[in-house]
Amino acid sequence: MSIVKVIEVISEGKTIEEAIHSAIHEASHTVKDIKQIDVDHIHAKVENGHITKYRIDARISFVVKH
Repeated sequence: MSIVKVIEVISEGKTIEEAIHSAIHEASHTVKDIKQIDVDHIHAKVENGHITKYRIDARISFVVKH
């Protein structure tokens, strides 16, 4: 039987996809065996009528080793 732990993260990027990849990349520096990311919210920063960056709130799931 496996135990799965979940952490909450906030990440940003020029695109939504970049923000998601950034969250996984940064988390993988300290968390091993990442299995899933669930994006809860997507926010966009707007300046002068244009979106300048996206921010995501997400949960990353990973298997805990005994």
